Amino acid sequence: MTKTVGDVMTHNPYTVTPQTPLSEAIKLMAEKKISGLPVVNEIGNLVGVISETDLMWQETGVEPPPYIMILDSVIYLQNPARYEKEIHKALGQTVGEVMSDKPISIKAYQPLREAAQLMHDKKIRRLPVIDETEAKVIGIITRGDIIRAMASN
Repeated sequence: MTKTVGDVMTHNPYTVTPQTPLSEAIKLMAEKKISGLPVVNEIGNLVGVISETDLMWQETGVEPPPYIMILDSVIYLQNPARYEKEIHKALGQTVGEVMSDKPISIKAYQPLREAAQLMHDKKIRRLPVIDETEAKVIGIITRGDIIRAMASN
């Protein structure tokens, strides 16, 4: 029998909202020893994910993009819009300012193999699991959950 995401996911995961202070989200992640959290709106719909990667900007800061000056003009050698986004993340005070706002999710009925493939292809560590009719978060599945499922076969 093929295992599904729902068979191995963690039910009712910890979540935060876009308005949650960043310090609160960091504390929750540290206390619960988790590397990321689904971000939900007031009715529980998935709107983003915050991960350790998103938080690294807080500690490392941002390097300005390389540029050259010709006469009085500045010519950026990389897209300055990307730099602005990185600064916003580095200075963010709430989850909404720092989170990844294009979350990839999966449904509980999908085969475990699909979750593994999606995580591998997108190079992500966790997938919020949403219900079948709305985008409400009902669980989360991590790479560790998949490895434990493989070990139990």
